Amino acid sequence: MEETFSDGNFTHNPTWSGDADSFLINPQSQLQSNGPAVTGTILQLTTPSRAAVGTTWEFWTNLKLATSASNYTDVYLISDKENLKAPDVNGYFVRIGNTQDEVSLYRKDAGKTAVKIIDGQDKTVATSNNVVRVRVMRSITYEWELSIDASGASQSYVSQGRVTDGTHKRSSYFGVVVKYTSANSKKFYFDDFTITDAQPPVLEELQTASNQELILRFNEPLQPEQAQNSSNYTLNGSINPILAELSGDATVRLVFGQSFGVGANTLGINNLQDLYGNGLDTPILSSFSFIPPAVLPGYNELLITEIMADESPTVGLPAQEYIELYNPTDKVLQLQGIRYADATSTAILPDAQLLPQEYAVIVPNTQAAAFTPYGKVIGISNFPSLNNSGELLQLRQPNGKLIYAVQYADAWYKDNSKREGGWSLEMIDITNPCAGIENWTASGNPQGGTPAQPNSMAASIPDNTPPILSSVIAVAADKVILRFNERLDSAQAASIAHYSISPGVSINQVQVQGPLFTEVILLLSAPLQERQEYMLTAQSITDCSGNRSSQPLIATFALPSAPAPGDVVINEVLFNPRPNGVDFVELVNRSDKYIDLQGWQLANISNDSISSPKSITAAHYVLAPGQYVVLTSNPENIRQNYPLARQETFLRMSTLPSYPDDAGAVVVVQPDGVEAERFSYDEKMHFELLDDVNGVSLERVRLEGASIAGNFHSAATTVFATPGYKNSQAQEGVVAQRVFEVAPRIFSPDGDGYEDFTTINYRTDKTGLVASITVYDVQGREIRRLARNELLEANGFFRWDGLREDGAKASIGYYLFHIELFGLNGEKSEFKEKVVVGGRL
Repeated sequence: MEETFSDGNFTHNPTWSGDADSFLINPQSQLQSNGPAVTGTILQLTTPSRAAVGTTWEFWTNLKLATSASNYTDVYLISDKENLKAPDVNGYFVRIGNTQDEVSLYRKDAGKTAVKIIDGQDKTVATSNNVVRVRVMRSITYEWELSIDASGASQSYVSQGRVTDGTHKRSSYFGVVVKYTSANSKKFYFDDFTITDAQPPVLEELQTASNQELILRFNEPLQPEQAQNSSNYTLNGSINPILAELSGDATVRLVFGQSFGVGANTLGINNLQDLYGNGLDTPILSSFSFIPPAVLPGYNELLITEIMADESPTVGLPAQEYIELYNPTDKVLQLQGIRYADATSTAILPDAQLLPQEYAVIVPNTQAAAFTPYGKVIGISNFPSLNNSGELLQLRQPNGKLIYAVQYADAWYKDNSKREGGWSLEMIDITNPCAGIENWTASGNPQGGTPAQPNSMAASIPDNTPPILSSVIAVAADKVILRFNERLDSAQAASIAHYSISPGVSINQVQVQGPLFTEVILLLSAPLQERQEYMLTAQSITDCSGNRSSQPLIATFALPSAPAPGDVVINEVLFNPRPNGVDFVELVNRSDKYIDLQGWQLANISNDSISSPKSITAAHYVLAPGQYVVLTSNPENIRQNYPLARQETFLRMSTLPSYPDDAGAVVVVQPDGVEAERFSYDEKMHFELLDDVNGVSLERVRLEGASIAGNFHSAATTVFATPGYKNSQAQEGVVAQRVFEVAPRIFSPDGDGYEDFTTINYRTDKTGLVASITVYDVQGREIRRLARNELLEANGFFRWDGLREDGAKASIGYYLFHIELFGLNGEKSEFKEKVVVGGRL
């Protein structure tokens, strides 16, 4: 199109429509605004234009006014609506003016505020007589460039920027919009509109719709006559279609009289032209592979092979969560109606197909264009938001039948820096979809992921090992859950013949739990008894990859009992971790019961009340008598700082309550709301001679003792903490044969974990006794008061860590405990016990 208004009108060649009464052609053959002198007036004129890609737009304009937010013009290069003032316009326009007095390129999406995609240089139209010539070019790959010549002569264009944007690929109208205040109603001038499309049409997509039908999608509208000429299309060098039909303006449907050959085929395209007469310089040859019509995928026939759960901070990809789908079969898969779901929401996939060994990235509809450069994109509405820490994702057929499920976790990144955001999780071996954490890792691509492309971390890690029985839990007297380390062959695992329980308990029914098939439920015909240990045997269990256990899988279990306060106690606390470290709380079951931690909570104390309760586990987790469990939000961090930690004792919590470094309280709450245990700590409880207490835990001394300061001590400096195994400062209880008894009588308070303190153990046969204990050196000098008028229990102990009253370490040598015991009736007894402080000379 070329419009210079030299004919003195704008009613034909071409025809402009809109607010025609408010424009005129002035004596200089320029289009000039001539609207009412009313502030806030918006005028528009449009003319038909289909050019949208591979196009150059040029025009001249003169704004004889000072531009502002109330005085500017928009020149629409692309619009799908004739009325440019309508809110539902889709298109692109150049804005001249506004508050920055600039020339910029905007994208307009229906119902939304226009978005600036090229920000022109400020103050390029900052006078009261602004003459500018504008040129906008859009390539066939949707790259825009905006240039201006402030002289208006089109001799020295200066680029204002480039951007790639393929949001809107079709156009129906070109036009101008002017907005002004009352004094400027006649001060907008336009001339030399030129729209040039010199690029031939480009085939963007070829799709097999059936075994005899192709759908061709071009980047721009085609001349109907050539597009519907069957002789312009040739299949495999010699076969013309029996029908060539133009659907819309840029999509051609070809129907052939015979089926496509299986495998590789070639389509030749000749003589096509766009609406501006640009024809193909050379024939288009497009190869495609034909496989029989699309079918719904079955189990493991459509996989999730990449997960971007935490997109921020971005590394190189668009800031958007996504999943990647992969077709591992030799079939064309029909995706329409497939349900993609997380724990809280479900999305339905649109009418799309996935070719054999093809990838596609799934994103919200609004982000589809941003991912087009990476490969096949499928946009969906109500995209389920992905949890950064992990969750269960499922693909199901429209009838609900399971296709694929994966329960990812942030531990799968195996890289602490990448788990912070911007990196995707990639499946390593796409031929091993049944695997879990061992088959996933953080992307190695510099952009942070590989959406719709083969994964950067691809490698062969086949599953050649049979399943392992991870745990057996009795969740009710007649119900037992078996957990395996990997997915099972669900049909094979459902046979009662594979399982037995001794002492003899018969199994009535077996249920394999989907969608992951790592759990098996056994329903029993007779109830289990509490405090009775049972043995479960599972034989010939087969995993999802076909590996069968050749040896019986055996595990012991018991029916959990109702807990009572004091059954499960706090055994170790790390509240002051090393820099970049994390807290942990270790519990131990000191009862003879089996206790299920499901529904228990960890909390702290605020204003003398239990506060910030956090769920320990939503799943069943049974502690056997004497068993430890380590609660932390980051087991990997704890194992890194304490290499001797026992991995099998860790239980990950999403977050722990706050435990300040100076002082606080750890509270354990049972499912019934009863406080099971409380330990109030203070940094002063640490051994005073430690140079640095960061990273040193407080350990319980005696398992049967109370959770008080006297029963906790700093962990030995040889280990700093003992998560998941016996405390370095653990001491067996001493039953005093006399009223007071010291053990050990020789100790060395050096923090090495061997006899770092001594205890004064007592046993009384009366109630209401009060004790005072003072430590003297061999010269009879008082060096420490351990207790002053302390009310005694029937049995207990006091602890001396070898420190003087001033916090200094007592010298090597003999010391005397002077103990005064007072009764309710004023009676008094005195005791003297010797002890030796040892150490290296």
